[in-house]
Amino acid sequence: MKSTGEVLGIAKTFDEALIKAFYGAGVHMIKNGRVIFTVKDSDKEEALPIAQGLYDLGWTIYATAGTSDFFNDNDIPTIRTNKIGVGKPDILDNIMSGKINLVINTPSKGVGHSRDGYKIRRNAVEAGIPCLTSLDTANAFLTCAKHVETTQLSVIDITKVSTFLNFI
Repeated sequence: MKSTGEVLGIAKTFDEALIKAFYGAGVHMIKNGRVIFTVKDSDKEEALPIAQGLYDLGWTIYATAGTSDFFNDNDIPTIRTNKIGVGKPDILDNIMSGKINLVINTPSKGVGHSRDGYKIRRNAVEAGIPCLTSLDTANAFLTCAKHVETTQLSVIDITKVSTFLNFI
């Protein structure tokens, strides 16, 4: 799971294994909640189906100005949040408020953007909010959110080699 370290989810199905992997990384899966999107311009198109999927599941989407405009132009309602230092409440206020369940932030290049992205990610970590920095991980999260309520998690005994090998 990229920058969060490696985890393993062993299960009979891909969806179950992925849900277990997120749990193993400390990401508590929920079907819906409140997410902040702040993605670089080159990622906006790829972020669109993720935002749509989360919205369809009942998630409330907060987004910074450029991302909010892009999503709204593509029929995904958002609540606009101010960038850092551009008025109150800003994105950090929202993160620290306790009402946000997930942050999706793809880092931008450039001095000012790097510092803001660092502050966003740092505050998310300090608030105990999962922060996804790549869209492939965000897409995996969406897959899990779609199935978390209907997937029964099983226990796999990896000491039983024949059982384990059947899954590989």
